[in-house]
Amino acid sequence: MHMASWLLPAAVVLLTWGIVGLLQKLSTNYLSAETALIWLVVGYFLLLPWLYPARSVFAYSTRNLLLTMLSAGLNTLGAWALLAAMKNGGKASIVVPLTALYPIVVLLLGPLILKETITRLQGVGVLCALVSVFLLSS
Repeated sequence: MHMASWLLPAAVVLLTWGIVGLLQKLSTNYLSAETALIWLVVGYFLLLPWLYPARSVFAYSTRNLLLTMLSAGLNTLGAWALLAAMKNGGKASIVVPLTALYPIVVLLLGPLILKETITRLQGVGVLCALVSVFLLSS
C-alpha cells in the first residue's frame, strides 16, 4: 500500500511538537515566556537556510505574502500564550494536549472558509475532543 505523501511530514510534526512541548515546559521553568519566545524565533532563523525556497520571496503574490504574515503573527501570539501558560504554572501534560486541540477551529471553519466537508464521524471526533478538554481541566 502506498503511503500518502502528507503522512511522513505529519508524523514529523507529531514527534517534533511532542518533544517541543516538553522542552518548552523545561525552558519556562527558568525563563520568562517572552525570553523563551525570543529564543524560539532565533531557532527558526537558524533553520531558515535549510528550509528557504529557491524562489525569491518577492516572486509570490502580495495576497499570499500577507496571508503568510498574518499566519506568522498568529503563530507567534499562540506560541507566546503557550509559553505563558506553562510559565504561569500550567502542567505540560495538560497545557500541551489542551492547546493541541486547535484543529477543532479548522474543523469548524473549514467548511465555511475552505469549502471542505466534514463527515459525521469527524463530528463525533470533535465531540470527543471537547469531552477531552473537560476531562483534562478537571
